[in-house]
Amino acid sequence: MNPIDKQAKEALDKQTNQQTHGLTEEVWNGLEKELFHEEPVHTKEVKNTKKRVIPIVLTAAATLAIVFSLTPDTGGAFMKGIKYLFAPEKEILQSIEGQNEKTDVHLNEGKNSDYVIYLDETRYKMIHGEDSDMITTIEPLPEKYPEVTMEIKQIADEKPEDVVRKIEAELKQEFPALRAIETVTKPVEGFWLHGTAGNDATSKVVTAYIISNDKEGSFIIIENYFLEAAEGHGARFHHMLESFDIVE
Repeated sequence: MNPIDKQAKEALDKQTNQQTHGLTEEVWNGLEKELFHEEPVHTKEVKNTKKRVIPIVLTAAATLAIVFSLTPDTGGAFMKGIKYLFAPEKEILQSIEGQNEKTDVHLNEGKNSDYVIYLDETRYKMIHGEDSDMITTIEPLPEKYPEVTMEIKQIADEKPEDVVRKIEAELKQEFPALRAIETVTKPVEGFWLHGTAGNDATSKVVTAYIISNDKEGSFIIIENYFLEAAEGHGARFHHMLESFDIVE
């Protein structure tokens, strides 16, 4: 165990009992207000709920209070370590070209550790660039096919509703028949754009998502593939994005 982790653990062990003693009523009052809208607590069901929830909330509240009372370096390292709560690898079931397929996927981090995403590393790799991350095929495709990529970029100071208009204008230059902006909840929650550049098997396809970064900015996710690959690479990208999680 490194010194920072050891310091955090010792602080938690030492302070938990002290910190939790006075939190019970304070935490429950706030929780009760949110959960039960300040209505009187009379029923047996609600009382039982209270008994179940209090220990969980107290533990979480005490832990977070202690973490943020530590030195900035220790607290920062502790929070950064939260991403390791994600399994480094797992098996998923995804539908590809109408068939259910079990796939082993591995956890990958964004360049600045602001997000994580699971990749099928037998087919795809992540390349960290200066301004964005690029997910692409491990094996190059034949020259006749357009590129297959998913680019993930963060804009720290522009909200999704502002960014999406700019992306729409840019994409329309290559995809004049770009569909109107839509809001979606899957595979991520935000704005969705989609367009094709023809009806041939090798015609380019673009799918873009603009979502909040949970602060004052946005993530821009742009997928590029081709019409023939819509149920292959397109479907795999969709399942990939279902695992996208912001960790800061």
